[in-house]
Amino acid sequence: MLNVRSNADAPDQPQPGSGSGTPSGAPGRLNLLLSYAGWRDESWADRLPRLLEPMGIASLRAETGREASQVISRNPIHMAVVDLGLPLDAAADPVAAEEGGPRLLEILRRLDQPPPTVVVKRGRSHREDCREINAALRSGAFAVIDRPHSASDLERLLEVLRRCLTRYYQGRWPGGAV
Repeated sequence: MLNVRSNADAPDQPQPGSGSGTPSGAPGRLNLLLSYAGWRDESWADRLPRLLEPMGIASLRAETGREASQVISRNPIHMAVVDLGLPLDAAADPVAAEEGGPRLLEILRRLDQPPPTVVVKRGRSHREDCREINAALRSGAFAVIDRPHSASDLERLLEVLRRCLTRYYQGRWPGGAV
């Protein structure tokens, strides 16, 4: 589980903005962009916000690349989980259907303060997995993981997010306590 300390005096950290997209409508102490390209009900992307919300982490959901761009333009993003299978938009043609994930990585990388990013790979062939992992790491991803399916996979994702918080924010909330 994520353990953090308050950091009211942290200089040069992004400040939470208006948290549109958060469950309560208020900004979290940490804004997590959560993109998900799947179709399953009660997926890892549905369970993760319920686990993180009591700690003050606002999960800003996006199901397309265009939605993610809008979320990024309205909110500071402190961490991101990017599903590489993300469609560009809801009506994307089959050729461009999975362009949203790689484009989202590029948008995040070009921000003034790029957030640490965890990439969820699509789970294709070994060759495609290797290509996706290499491309994600070249784009600055903190980690690349398989799509979580079980409770233990979700625990692994939580551990990766904890390590991300520790490495990039020294275990403290970005911007101090709310």
